[in-house]
Amino acid sequence: MSAKKDTYHILTYGCQMNERDTESLAGFLQQMGYTASTPEEAGVLLINTCCVRESAERKILGKLGELRKYKLARPEVVIGIGGCMVQQPGMSERIRKEYPYVDIVFGTHNLHQLPRMIEQCQFGQVVEVWDSEGEVVEDLPERKAEGIKAHVTIMYGCNNFCSYCIVPHVRGRERSRAPEDVVREVQSLVAQGVKEVTVLGQNVNSYGKDLNPRVSFADLLRTVNGVEGLKRIRFTTSHPKDFDLALIAAMSESDKVCEHIHLPVQAGSNRILAAMNRGYSREQYMEMIGQIRQAMPEVALTTDLIVGFPGETEEDFADTLDLLEKVRYDNAFTFLYSKRSGTPAAELAEQVDAETKKARFQRLLQLQNRISLEHNKALIGSVQEVLVEGRSKTNKELMTGRTRGNKIVVFAGAEQQVGETVLVRIDEARTWTLLGTMALL
Repeated sequence: MSAKKDTYHILTYGCQMNERDTESLAGFLQQMGYTASTPEEAGVLLINTCCVRESAERKILGKLGELRKYKLARPEVVIGIGGCMVQQPGMSERIRKEYPYVDIVFGTHNLHQLPRMIEQCQFGQVVEVWDSEGEVVEDLPERKAEGIKAHVTIMYGCNNFCSYCIVPHVRGRERSRAPEDVVREVQSLVAQGVKEVTVLGQNVNSYGKDLNPRVSFADLLRTVNGVEGLKRIRFTTSHPKDFDLALIAAMSESDKVCEHIHLPVQAGSNRILAAMNRGYSREQYMEMIGQIRQAMPEVALTTDLIVGFPGETEEDFADTLDLLEKVRYDNAFTFLYSKRSGTPAAELAEQVDAETKKARFQRLLQLQNRISLEHNKALIGSVQEVLVEGRSKTNKELMTGRTRGNKIVVFAGAEQQVGETVLVRIDEARTWTLLGTMALL
């Protein structure tokens, strides 16, 4: 099938930040007159990459190899690759040599220059990966809202340098957007029908430290809370060492900020936390959890956990299981430790073997699934405020939405309720989903 020169397709790997970057890339292409298409027909094929784990990198390079068939069949197609993986030292040169059919190679800091690179690649391969991040770029394309929820990036980069993480090396140092620019974007999205925004940053709690005058994340939440027409505000990700009482107060006082906090602990052992360079102890983390629950008794807590970090003993892992029992998260995102070249943890000698990691992972999962189900069962009989998102993916006869605590609820409703908040009585609880019926007022 021949390429349609004025069409594009973007393959996205990684986190919500990458998904937001892809929206900007698509916006630039649409400004140039391109429309979305399938990979088989697209005139421009882009891969937006992730490099948090080496498995992701291998998968992306495999996909890049597959794209060669499109270039052979349609020499006029423009193939580009950008994002976090490309930002790593030596990666752009590797792509240039091993994948010569790739027309454009760019990093995380210069995605806003995509239109120029597309124009230039007709004269030869364009490889541009900036070493430093530069200033925050605000002249991005006007966003086109899709659905009732949207992500809004409030800052870029990270200053924490956890020993296992590549992000600061590929995303650069922390740079905050001006609060008025954030509010302007939220207002634009609300005008297009968005009801819920999730503000994004590698560490949202550090927002505003680089601004003059300084603006705190708590200040920003209060400001966004005042946007008319917006119903809900969420945020991710919070770093425990920067979570403070001012943020708790802002959440308590802002009616649109949902009672859900994702607070990655990563491990329950002080020895492992120190090796991870997390900047807090188990005791400090538990103290913060207590302060959060005192201010917001109904808060839903979720976390990230890494199993099998180098040097993790059975005693260390037992500390993690014990922390899960004490905190009792509503949900946890669990990961097997994966060596990431270029990070200090990858050089540690005491790497945990694969079988041990897998066995511990299953024990952790079993415990968290039990706790998650117990949390959900405790909601049976309660009435929850649910923002209706659309038809259920598993049963098109039913509607689905989320509680303020970010729990998925499936219930009998109507299509015209999408974007509205309704009251649902919880009748049944499963590990990941709540089932209910519309509550009569």
